Amino acid sequence: MAATLAPRPAPEPLRPATGIIVAGHLHQATGLGEAARVLRSALSRLGLPVWAVDLDAPVLPPSLPPAAPLLIHANPPMLPLALRAQPPGVLGQRMVIGYWAWELTTPSPLWRRGADFVHRAWTLSEFSAQGLALLGVPVRAVPLPLALAPPRPSALRRVDFGLPEDAVVTLVSLNLASSLVRKNPEAAIAAHREAFGARADRVLVLKVTNPDHFRRDMAALVAKADGPNIRVLAETLSAPDAHALTLACDIVMSLHRSEGFGLVPAEAMLLGKPVIATGWSGNLEFMDANSAALVGYKLVPAIDPRGIYEAPGAVWAEADVGEAAAHLRRLADDPAARAELAARGQAHAVAALGPQKLLAALAEIGLAIPGGAVSGGTGPAPPVAAPPVAAPPVAGSPVPGHA
Repeated sequence: MAATLAPRPAPEPLRPATGIIVAGHLHQATGLGEAARVLRSALSRLGLPVWAVDLDAPVLPPSLPPAAPLLIHANPPMLPLALRAQPPGVLGQRMVIGYWAWELTTPSPLWRRGADFVHRAWTLSEFSAQGLALLGVPVRAVPLPLALAPPRPSALRRVDFGLPEDAVVTLVSLNLASSLVRKNPEAAIAAHREAFGARADRVLVLKVTNPDHFRRDMAALVAKADGPNIRVLAETLSAPDAHALTLACDIVMSLHRSEGFGLVPAEAMLLGKPVIATGWSGNLEFMDANSAALVGYKLVPAIDPRGIYEAPGAVWAEADVGEAAAHLRRLADDPAARAELAARGQAHAVAALGPQKLLAALAEIGLAIPGGAVSGGTGPAPPVAAPPVAAPPVAGSPVPGHA
């Protein structure tokens, strides 16, 4: 119904000029919400005029140039609904670019109709672009330029999170709105137990977002996390406090089955933390075997009990728990190895997550960056209140792309 009533983009849009409109869930703690905030900040730091539209409270910004393209952070299943809710002047004759997050090499059939509402799409990684190209619209990989808009931790320290000062702490962060099965914390728990048993000086922290919206998943996770050296942290954290938690830990691990990008590992690398991750999918956009402890895997059919991450013939990775446990033991027992991997990871992430691909995408649509602004990144970012990490998703719409 939404696809029938939603306004369609102009068949022949105006040539992009002046600046860009960034539309998204600017105050939601989701991956696409964070992508909108990061890109808004990065585009401003590059010197490009930016107008913001919050999809949850659509208000037409004043003096919106008619040729400014609309970069809308809404995946195809929700895109018609998002466009239908906007004031008429938001769409106009402008170019519409969808910024999408997808975590499989094959698109969901639910995405095909929504793809008709954009002129082109940007996505988080070359991995995501591979699958989304099958939708029939021009797709370009434009990874989040986090080096331009890096994580900024609050002043909280390990003691503020109730974590022991004398332990090696491994962090696993997941959003239950983004499929428990895909994030695969069960593998992380198994790897931790295989590596350390019940050692009190080796602690695993499971940071869980949106626990109240998926109570059955949360109950299953808590049951599996039973153990003296495993902590489940499900309290609400602001983005700066969540980054402070990452900084307070010694190792960050993601044994995901698939990622379109991998926001938490990317932020961890930029914060100078060693990362253990499944060696497959979108996280390879900013890490390799020299900059992270990549874990081997086998590809298996993608089966998601919620049905979000399913598509004909789709596969995802089953990480090797034993190999992950070996990485954990090595890094936990060798502070020098942790420091060396962290330094290599930080340097690699800074280089990989700079503005280069964003600049190329802007040039492709004809938007010029003001002279001398490319080397910026020191100017003030536009103020966007950081959402609590546990902010709820839109009711009834668990959407791929959550952090």
